[in-house]
Formats: sequence, structure tokens, C-alpha cells
Amino acid sequence: MKQARDYIVFPLDVPTVTEARRFIRLLSDHVGMFKVGLELFISAGPKIVHYIHAAGAARVFLDLKLHDIPETVFRSMERIAQLKVSFATVHCGETQQMLASAVAAAGKNVSVLGVTVLTSVAPEDIQTAGYRQEYAADISRLVLKRAAAAKAAGCAGVVCSGQEVSAIKENLGREFIAVTPGIRPLSEDTTANDQKRVTTPAQAIENGSDYLVIGRPIRDALDPRQAALRIQREIGRSLTGLDTGWKR
Repeated sequence: MKQARDYIVFPLDVPTVTEARRFIRLLSDHVGMFKVGLELFISAGPKIVHYIHAAGAARVFLDLKLHDIPETVFRSMERIAQLKVSFATVHCGETQQMLASAVAAAGKNVSVLGVTVLTSVAPEDIQTAGYRQEYAADISRLVLKRAAAAKAAGCAGVVCSGQEVSAIKENLGREFIAVTPGIRPLSEDTTANDQKRVTTPAQAIENGSDYLVIGRPIRDALDPRQAALRIQREIGRSLTGLDTGWKR
């Protein structure tokens, strides 16, 4: 049965391998998954994935956001699949063939997630980028369009903000995985950061999120373990609410 901690994905968005290893040692028993992004993977390479596997039960989410011609993405995902990570990401802003190539290369070894629209993107950014006004006026329409393309290509799910999860689950099915960044606990000020489309853990879970990417509230806390435990309790209360009648 999925526990509260299993929902928590902690992003290792730190500048050094030493710091990444410190957080891995601190949090391996308190989060369900570690997210390894571009900065850390460039610094540490596959060794950091092996380190996480050896540290405890937490799984690995390799967030490299592949975005290239289909053959390059295929070959890259073949290499990723050998690392035994749980999730790997590909941008949805390209052809469906590129997404399908990633899925084909991943096989059954890793679940491919499509990155729809980054949570740092605001409506004015969509307009400036030249998208139709209907997408600038309602980013969720663009997210849903890209999510549908990802599912059609065989992706296991998508990365999207908590504000768009309900529509994705309603239109694409409850089994289609939704990983949600931009999560801020109730105790945190949500105005002082670069994320534009944020939600609390409770809001994201109520909307149907399967995994919550929670970084700064844990990383910047005086005691990261205690911060993770507080968030676990907040998630636990949300899950209890769902069991007693909340609708996802």
C-alpha cells in the first residue's frame, strides 16, 4: 500500500555531489524518490544513481527532459534504461514520434513521463512564445493537449502542475501518472519563488496527483528530516480525507 512518504519526490537540485550525498543520507528513509536533474547528472553522472540505490529504499527519477531528434532520444533512453531508474522525462513540445521513440527504447525498464508545460511558465510567456491566444488565455488547454499526445505515444504519464491534474485524470484516465512540481506546504509563503503555478500537497492530492516534487521546503529547512516528516503528516491528512469521501 502506498504510504505518505511514497508521494514525496525530493529534487537533488544542489551544486555539488558532496551536498547531494548528504541529502541522500539524510532523507533516504523519509522520501519515496530522489529526482536527479541536469545539474547534478552533469556533475556526477550515473554514479549518483548507483549511490541512491545503495543508500536505501528510495527510488530514482531521472529528470533530464530529453528533447532532440527521435533517433538521438531513442539511443539516450536506451542508456537511461540500463540505470534501473523508475522514471525518466522527455519534453512534450516536439513530435509524437520523438515521444514514441523514448517509450520504445525504455521498454519495461523505466516509465517515461512527458513534460507538458513547466510550472515556471506564465500565460504571458506562452503568448510571447507565439502560441495561439487560446493557450495563452488558458495554459491548461496546452497542458492537456500535450498530455494527450504523450499518452498516445505510450508514455506512462506526465509532469504537470497540480492545477491541471484533475483535467488530465478526467480526460486520460486515473492510471495515467501525474507527477506534480511546484508544491508548497501550507506553512510556506508561495509568493517568493520562481514557480508560477503552485499548489499545496493537499490540493495536489485532492486533484489526483500521484507524486509530489517538493524541494525548497525540505532542502532549506533547518532540519530537513523534520520538514519531510511534517509534509508526510500533511499528505497523510489529505489521504485520510480522500478515504472519508474526498473525490480525486
